[in-house]
Amino acid sequence: MEYLSAHVLTCLIPAFFIAGAIAVFVSKKSVLKYFGAHTKKYISYPVAALSGTILAVCSCTVLPLFTSIHKRGAGIGPATAFLFSGPAINVLAIVLTAQVLGYDIGLARAVAAILMSVVIGLLMAFIFRKEESEKKKDDKDIFAVQTGEEKSNRPAWISVFFLVLLVLILIIGAASSSYLPWVPKLAIVYFLTLIVSGILIFYYTRDEVKNWGMETWGLTKKIFPILLIGVFIVGIIGGVAVYFMPGTNPANALGIAVAPYIGGNDIFSCFFASVIGAILYMPTLLEVAIVGNLFGYSAGIMGGGPALALLLAGPSLSLPNMIVITKVMGVKKALTYFVLVIVIAALVGFVYGMIAG
Repeated sequence: MEYLSAHVLTCLIPAFFIAGAIAVFVSKKSVLKYFGAHTKKYISYPVAALSGTILAVCSCTVLPLFTSIHKRGAGIGPATAFLFSGPAINVLAIVLTAQVLGYDIGLARAVAAILMSVVIGLLMAFIFRKEESEKKKDDKDIFAVQTGEEKSNRPAWISVFFLVLLVLILIIGAASSSYLPWVPKLAIVYFLTLIVSGILIFYYTRDEVKNWGMETWGLTKKIFPILLIGVFIVGIIGGVAVYFMPGTNPANALGIAVAPYIGGNDIFSCFFASVIGAILYMPTLLEVAIVGNLFGYSAGIMGGGPALALLLAGPSLSLPNMIVITKVMGVKKALTYFVLVIVIAALVGFVYGMIAG
């Protein structure tokens, strides 16, 4: 219930509309231009990695965006780089991490998240290079044939401005009430929605708007039920943990139970923290409170290495997130992606733990 009330209206719904808009209003050639298998790596991977600085999304909110990009033919490397970077790094999260947990770990998180997204994407592209090779052939065929649906008399800046407005609605809606109270938040979202409505009326046809609604609803039906199942399972795990930790809150009982195992900076503690982060659901910015308070980093209970490992793996993965990714990418690719995130996050955390001392 907490998840539904806090994140569906302000985060997931705008994300579904953005994903629907990408699927309908953004041409396949445009996606392939920056994320396609044929695109130069020095273009596609930086764009995918730095996209997280724009979107303040959580591991679940990024799913409809990733699904839309993946569906439009993005290469597996750039697509997974975007999938990781979206929730792993954004300006709000990095600033909050530096202010609450310390500037050293804040800077380490920013640099590590960007580098990890590129490394994970490159490894995914290498592991599944045969499929990428086939995609390159398909991309050439798409660029060789100019289809009627790619042509439009609408100015290019209108489409860009339209998507920017949708992203702003997502960012404002996802902002914590402690930073932006509900009244001004709703006023800003309402104003931006009016502008979006005006653009739809004057620059888009009725069929385009209808297709947008159908695509958004299709993504919602495909993803949202799976998210609910995953969130329910996480809630059950928290409830069961209370029986082993009497007197604790279901929301933090699991963290208290495993706290003795993440106090050092050894590789086991970092790996254990990475696995915990991959399982738990952590909304954007909440990971700072989870690491600082729930796991006791601010009080010196949790080591710096495990803290960074959890900050890297936690926002990018969660049990609901992994269930949906498996359905979208397939079991083999999904498991590979999960292993890469967990292992690399643990190694980065271990190195940071040794440097930070």
